[in-house]
Amino acid sequence: MSDNTWENLVKRQLKTEDIYSILKKENLEGIEVKPFYDSVEQPLVNLPKIEENTHLVAVYHESLVDDVFAFLLNQNVENLEQKTIFVNNTDLAGHISPKEEDQYFSLIDVFDEEEAVISDQMVKELLAKQFRRNICIDISLHQNAGAAIYQQLGIALAKTKELVEIYGAEILNKLLFRIAVGANYFFEMAKLRAFKMVFNQLSKEYGMDAVPYIFAETSLRNKAVSDNENNLIRSTLELASAMIGGADAVFSNNYLVERSTENSEEISFKQQIVLAYESIINVFEDASNGSYYVEDITRQIAEKSWAFFVEIEEAGGYLELLKQGVIQKKIYEHAIEEQKWVEEGKIKLIGVNLYPKLEKKKSVEELYNEKEIRPVRWAEMFE
Repeated sequence: MSDNTWENLVKRQLKTEDIYSILKKENLEGIEVKPFYDSVEQPLVNLPKIEENTHLVAVYHESLVDDVFAFLLNQNVENLEQKTIFVNNTDLAGHISPKEEDQYFSLIDVFDEEEAVISDQMVKELLAKQFRRNICIDISLHQNAGAAIYQQLGIALAKTKELVEIYGAEILNKLLFRIAVGANYFFEMAKLRAFKMVFNQLSKEYGMDAVPYIFAETSLRNKAVSDNENNLIRSTLELASAMIGGADAVFSNNYLVERSTENSEEISFKQQIVLAYESIINVFEDASNGSYYVEDITRQIAEKSWAFFVEIEEAGGYLELLKQGVIQKKIYEHAIEEQKWVEEGKIKLIGVNLYPKLEKKKSVEELYNEKEIRPVRWAEMFE
């Protein structure tokens, strides 16, 4: 079909000649979104993931041992065999000794964001372990603090380069990336796909052809204390984005904000079960490949992320800019702009700023600090 044919079809369906003002949608990422797509400039190759099936990760409970194959551990558990284990506790990671039949992955971030250093001792201890993936690069913090998508991915690359320069290129195959998936359904799909592209591009600079291991978890940023059911819906869509985008493992943070029950943890995990076994979206390597819209925004996000990475490197690297407060300020500037969109209703949260139950109680200045990277939920302004 020609552009004119598509355009006329959209006009008939929307019953207006002015389709562009209706379909135009602003975004804070600086990504150009067309009203409709009938082709893509450069079709992307299939973007692989490391795991054949996406690991569905649950917080460890003894009652789940027979039914669940992947656990997130914060404490030592005896006699847990033939499971995939994601270690989320520094002390536990230090003394745990994996058995041959187990698969262990570290979720311990070796970067100290406050001190702007890498914990060399922790890196060496973790590299000495027989883990499938030894070193975690955590950018979930940056998403929850309000960083733009291209900032998150650029920072992930910059942190990767810091590690490679100290420990050598072979560390690329020992990395795990902990990434928070937000509410912008197709953009978050494209985020994971774009990261695969830029990480592979960086690995080629070191003579390798590496694929990143992605541990994706639901965002805290768009959750509200008093909207449990809405939180559940939002996190379900985030999990779907992660699976379709090609995450190797997914984890659902508890939909009850600032509290947790055994029942809520079970329900949070069962979101993944429904998606995986009723929608069958955890087995595809690159399910969104061929979608003109997703392909186009994937390419744009990849280009902007790489440009931000280059900008960081030319200015001295991630740790140096963290010491100077530059990274914190860039995230802060985007975060407060995003928060203003929530305040103005441009970003809609049911029960918070759309059909709201609460009045505004905190200002942007109370929520954010340009010298600190810390998680802030949009709804905190109204709680």
